[in-house]
Amino acid sequence: MASSKNNTMVFLFLLVTLLIGSSSAQLSTSFYSKSCPKLYQTVKSTVQSAIKKETRMGASLLRLFFHDCFVNGCDGSLLLDDTSSFTGEKRAAPNVNSVRGFEVIDNIKSAVEKACPGVVSCADILAVTARDSVVILGGPNWNVKLGRRDARTASQGAANSSIPAPTFNLNRLISSFSAVGLSTKDMVALSGAHTIGQARCTTFRARIYNETNSIDSSFARTRQNSCPRNSGSGDNNLAPLDLQTPSKFDNNYFKNLVNKKGLLHSDQQLFNGVSADSIVRSYINNPSSFNSDFVTAMIKMGDIRPLTGSNGEIRKNCRRRN
Repeated sequence: MASSKNNTMVFLFLLVTLLIGSSSAQLSTSFYSKSCPKLYQTVKSTVQSAIKKETRMGASLLRLFFHDCFVNGCDGSLLLDDTSSFTGEKRAAPNVNSVRGFEVIDNIKSAVEKACPGVVSCADILAVTARDSVVILGGPNWNVKLGRRDARTASQGAANSSIPAPTFNLNRLISSFSAVGLSTKDMVALSGAHTIGQARCTTFRARIYNETNSIDSSFARTRQNSCPRNSGSGDNNLAPLDLQTPSKFDNNYFKNLVNKKGLLHSDQQLFNGVSADSIVRSYINNPSSFNSDFVTAMIKMGDIRPLTGSNGEIRKNCRRRN
C-alpha cells in the first residue's frame, strides 16, 4: 500500500512539474504586468518619437519583426551584430542595405532597461514595437502575446533561404509562409503591411521594365523616372509601396493590385488571375475584414517558434549576447 501511495505522489509531482513547464512555455498578453508594468507606455512613446521624426520608420520597425520571425522564429536573432567570431543575419541578402530601424530598437531597449532592468527581451520589444507602429499609422490594435526570450545565435544562411523575396511568384510565396505555419490568407493579409513604407529601386526594377502585361503602363513610366534601367544607377532610390496613401495603414494597397499598380513582383502576384484574387477583393470590399485578418496573422506570426522558459536569454543589449 505504501509503495502504491508513493508511486501516486511521484506521479502527481511529475504531473504538476509538467504542467508548470508547459505553462511557462506559453506566451501571454499579461506576461510583464507585474515585472514591468510601464513596458507599453515606455515602448510607445519612443516609437511615436521615431515615427514623428520619420514617418517611414513605422514600416521599417514592422518589417524588423517580420524578418526576425521568419528566421528560426521570433527570437530577436536579427538584431545581433556581426563580430570577429560570429556572423549574424544583418548581412544576409534580404537584409543588407534594406532592413533598418536598429537604432530605434536600441533606444527602446535602453528606455525599457531603465524602467525594469533585465526583464524584457529584445524579441518581445520587436513584437510590441510592430504593433505600436501599425496603430500609430492608423491601423488596427491588438493585445500582444509576450514571454519570448532572446536567441544566443543567428543564421545568415537561414535568413537567405527563409525570408520571401520580392521576386517570388504566388506558389513560392504560399510555400514560404506555409513553411512557418501561415496560410494563404495569412500571407495576403500580412502582405497588406505594404500599405506603408517604401522600396528600393533594386527590388522593383525588373518589374517596371520587363513585366509589361501585368503592370499599368503609366504607373511603370512614373516609377522609371526615378529608377533607371541599368543596374548600379539609382539602386537605392525609393518609391512608395502604396501609391495612394504610403503613410497610412489602410486597404489601398489591395486597390492598387486590381489596377496593376503593385510595386513589387511579389505584390502583383497576389492578384494575377488565380487563387489569391478573391482574398484581395474581399479586403477591398471590406476593410474591417482586412484589419481583422491582419491582426490574426500578426498574432500567429508572433507564435512562430519562440524561445521561452529557460531557453535563450534576456539580452542587456539587443546587438550582442550577454
